[in-house]
Amino acid sequence: MAKSRVAIATLAVFTGTLVANPVAAQNYPVTSGQKATAAQVAQAGVALSELAANAPDTYTVKRGDTLWAISGVFLKHPWRWPELWGMNLQDIQNPHLIYPGQMLHLERKEGRATLRTKQSAADAPPTETVKVSPRTRYESLASDALPTLKNHLIEPFLAEPVIVDENGLKSAPRIVAAAQEGRVILARGDRAYARGQGDAMLIDDASKKQKEYRIFRNATPLKDPGTGEVLGYEAQYVGKAVMVRGESVQASTDKDGKARNDIVPATIDIVSAKEEMRVGDRLLPEPERQLLSYVPHAPQAKVEARIVSVYGSGVVNAAQNQVVVINRGTRDGVENGHVLAIMKDGARIIDKTDENRVAMKLPDERNGLLMVFRTFEKLSYALVLEITDGAKVGDRLVNPR
Repeated sequence: MAKSRVAIATLAVFTGTLVANPVAAQNYPVTSGQKATAAQVAQAGVALSELAANAPDTYTVKRGDTLWAISGVFLKHPWRWPELWGMNLQDIQNPHLIYPGQMLHLERKEGRATLRTKQSAADAPPTETVKVSPRTRYESLASDALPTLKNHLIEPFLAEPVIVDENGLKSAPRIVAAAQEGRVILARGDRAYARGQGDAMLIDDASKKQKEYRIFRNATPLKDPGTGEVLGYEAQYVGKAVMVRGESVQASTDKDGKARNDIVPATIDIVSAKEEMRVGDRLLPEPERQLLSYVPHAPQAKVEARIVSVYGSGVVNAAQNQVVVINRGTRDGVENGHVLAIMKDGARIIDKTDENRVAMKLPDERNGLLMVFRTFEKLSYALVLEITDGAKVGDRLVNPR
């Protein structure tokens, strides 16, 4: 079998799961607008003024890199993804197939800059080439793939917190008893019983496919910092369960010999636990896994938003790599990958140089960047990418330019 270079595919991010999939990477979503920008930039490159101040002449991609970080190596604004791709449209036909060992070479000419790939030695394969022998082999690519961001930072939030409406959890099936008599707290490996009502009843699937559920507790209202409107409720994730048997009704007789129908709750097994579970906790079906594309980019339309909450008990200020909730969602045109600037509210002070002691408000200054990675109708989760001073509830968010 002739030796060939195998491009290492990107991680496709699924809800709750990371899957290395070369085929998916080759068809990874790239919008028409990004393609158009890339094609334009590919013809002439970018202005030197758009380069980062310390942009290197060459850069070798290494393990642990992210596409966001590499973009920031060469450009002032890392979210300008199409420019990084378009600067070398011929060599980098798919930006999601950049792999460790590949060398990127920056050329400056006549006030413009272009980027091309360059191997470490003439006609030599990348330093981390994967050699495939002529047999079937299943191998995880997670350690070699070059994701847009460090996926472990957001992976838990694709599965754990959930935004529901006011009645979302109230109408969901609930744990009604533990299998072990007298047991109050449930953990991984325990058996319990649950039941729902109406359309939320836990019934057996005709396909006999095992049903999986996430278990939640409490629904904390998330209010708009400006208007006070309740935009949704954030449910606290506590674990997962699988249904062993569905709900049913069993005919029996009472002590007087009269016929009656007994409600028999569904049987569930706890398969994972983030926190201890108890009677009254609610069950929501495990959602279907969805391919999510995280290509950082600035919103085309004007966006004005605010931080609604910082995820994590007792956390007041969000630092880098922490997650926040913002008061904009799909109804406002917010989408996965949108990058927004975090603004720090200018202080209100007295002009002591003025004998009249006039009150002033200093200008708002940019405090960092965040990227939306999970959207709901009125709210979205976002990852803090850069921060100077901790972000807090009420901070304004605007377009990054």
